[in-house]
Amino acid sequence: MSTPAHLDLFRYLAADERVEYVAIMTRFTASLLADMSAATVAEQLGRDGLLLDADVVESRCRQLVRWGNLVPSLRDARVTTVQDYLRARSRYQVSSLGGRVHRSAVEIMEAADGAREVARELLGEIAESLSEVITTVQLPMSSDRADRLAGIVTTIFNNQRLFTASVTDFYAYLAGVLSRFDLHGAEYAQFKGLLLDYVDLITADVNRHAPLIADRLTSVSQNLDEILAVLDSVPRLELGNLAAVERSGGRNRSDWEQLQQWYTGSGQDSGPAQLRAAAGQALGQLLVNAKRMLHSSSTGFSRRADLLRLAGWLNQSGDREAHRIFAAAFGAWSTRHLSLGPEEPDPRIGPMTSWVAADPIDVPVSLRQRGTRAAKGRSARVPDISADRAIVEAAVRAEAERNAQVAAELSAAGQLDGAHLSPHARAVLLDELARLLATAPDSAVSASITNQDLGVILHAVPGGSTTVTSTDGSLVVHGYQLRCSPADENPWEQAQ
Repeated sequence: MSTPAHLDLFRYLAADERVEYVAIMTRFTASLLADMSAATVAEQLGRDGLLLDADVVESRCRQLVRWGNLVPSLRDARVTTVQDYLRARSRYQVSSLGGRVHRSAVEIMEAADGAREVARELLGEIAESLSEVITTVQLPMSSDRADRLAGIVTTIFNNQRLFTASVTDFYAYLAGVLSRFDLHGAEYAQFKGLLLDYVDLITADVNRHAPLIADRLTSVSQNLDEILAVLDSVPRLELGNLAAVERSGGRNRSDWEQLQQWYTGSGQDSGPAQLRAAAGQALGQLLVNAKRMLHSSSTGFSRRADLLRLAGWLNQSGDREAHRIFAAAFGAWSTRHLSLGPEEPDPRIGPMTSWVAADPIDVPVSLRQRGTRAAKGRSARVPDISADRAIVEAAVRAEAERNAQVAAELSAAGQLDGAHLSPHARAVLLDELARLLATAPDSAVSASITNQDLGVILHAVPGGSTTVTSTDGSLVVHGYQLRCSPADENPWEQAQ
């Protein structure tokens, strides 16, 4: 797993000053063990056309040291001034991992954006080298046997790594091309031939050499202990606990097990099975493109051809004409206000008003999603409200019955002092008393109020008090004598 320090090695490739960093790293990796000061690097960059001050190069080199791409290399130098001494004293050279990262980055930047040829001829070389391993390990002990065996093993694993890398890059390129939905005409015919001819050639080579390689790997595995012992006798780099040493391929048992797994693995774990699956997937994508071309044959040129033609027009036109072509092609007109007619809050705002100066409006969902204000689908049926109407009518009848009972109860009570009323009738009495007191001009004068809905008149005579009892308590009204009568009766005339 990568450590954060290893991830820092890639920072200079994405920094704002990446052009300067890449140029500096290129100077340090241009020769073996380059040992230079910042002034020397600035001088060499100046000859290449990149003018940088020595102090700027010094700052960039120090940052590369912090990231781990460079390491300081102090060396005594003959100088005439203190400034020259300080500049010559700080010298740098590329680190081991920094050099590997930069070489890989340069290789990628210089690589062509196209297909990579598969090194299929290496399969036969791997098979021949495996037979040489078996022959060499059976030779008598000699000083040359170990070196020869080490060279053969290194060749096997280097060839295998190169073959797998090339075939992976090829199928990645093929998948990227066939996933395009703008292939047409000559392009489609070219890639169809590539898939049917070259991919078939790769598959045929794998099918021919893979069984032979698998058999010889089985023979090698029977003598693997002796092979590893001979390889261990070859002089190698030993640093003890100072640093980890990366050994060449084939020096460990796990390397041979992974190699054998690639050729003899079960199911989709083996390399040949993965290659056949990749070829089948590419063929399926080719058929998808063929179906698309058949269904869209009436549309004329593809979008890709249209965009290329538009790019050609833009390249050949001036600035003013290019703006007009771009606006006409993509509808990139100046900002305007969307007018929705009479729903506009301000009638002075028209289509030529900028949306920046106009008030925002609510755009209907249908217009925002489908570009039309027409309702989608059929109109809903008018709901049947007969059941709701029946419920409302029943509630109205029940309310009318309760009001009739209250009116009859209050009219029958007459003089309310000492009367016994139901809780509902008492609540109605309180409501009527509140209305009477709110409208009475003077508390010392008799007053009355009529409830036309109930058909009851409430009369209030100043003086005394009125006590009304009920099942849940008593009501005492001080200062008034209360009386109820039907609305068609005038008790004041009767009293006179």
